[in-house]
Amino acid sequence: MERPTRINLKTDETNTWCPGCGNFGVLRALQSAIVDLGIPREQVMLVTGIGCHGKIYNYVNVNGFHGIHGRVLPVMTGIKLVNHDLTVIGHAGDGDQYDEGLGHFPHAARRNIDVKLFTHNNKVFGLTTGQTSPTSIQGYVSKTTPRGVFPPRIEPLKIALASNASFVARGWVGDVDHLKELMKAAIQHKGFALVDILQVCITFNRIQNYQFYRDRIYKLKEQGHDSSDYYAAMQRADEWGDKIPIGIFYQVDRPIYRSSLPQLEKTPLIKQPLKAVGFSEFLQELT
Repeated sequence: MERPTRINLKTDETNTWCPGCGNFGVLRALQSAIVDLGIPREQVMLVTGIGCHGKIYNYVNVNGFHGIHGRVLPVMTGIKLVNHDLTVIGHAGDGDQYDEGLGHFPHAARRNIDVKLFTHNNKVFGLTTGQTSPTSIQGYVSKTTPRGVFPPRIEPLKIALASNASFVARGWVGDVDHLKELMKAAIQHKGFALVDILQVCITFNRIQNYQFYRDRIYKLKEQGHDSSDYYAAMQRADEWGDKIPIGIFYQVDRPIYRSSLPQLEKTPLIKQPLKAVGFSEFLQELT
């Protein structure tokens, strides 16, 4: 298989993101992470949902599946259980994953499905022209909330931690090298990995812009954070205001989901002969 490079990972598709969009940082970090890890392009599966983020699979020359709104995680789960050899990376937006797709999120985390979820969190529905999302801050004024957002925002990192996710991290598009290293760590982690990415929507979110994050962000690693400490991770995940932490909040080793499935112990489903498929033993158990 051909080793990945920045050249052979590119496609001929015309990029239609807005100039200055934070997704360019996500794209560069992703390509660099794949190159650094030397993962053959044939072994990478990129899954995307509906939103501006979804175009990323057009711009990376690997296997891709563009799903429907909120269903990135179910698709990733199915692909990984069928073919363990694939590195399955999902990209979703904050609306796509934390609104329509929220129901799938805690279950993928608690089951420890061996997939990597990179969420583009710009705190608006960018593709549909700037409506509020579940991560929009209180008081945010949009077309759908002319008097400002009333309910408090959800915090994805705290939900992930409360759901027993084995890898929880946050990066931001203004530091591509740091984001790349987080992606590499997530890909190398055996189990479910979330990287919530603070992605800037320059067109519709004029509040959480590049300067907003530059003035507030600090790196957990530089503060001596212990990523094995669950309660410290939860405390850090609750920080949002004058200071916003990025980095690996929590990481722990525990058995992945497929290790509990006897039918997958010897070989992935994709390598099992079709003639082996039958229901007789299953029916006997029920009678």
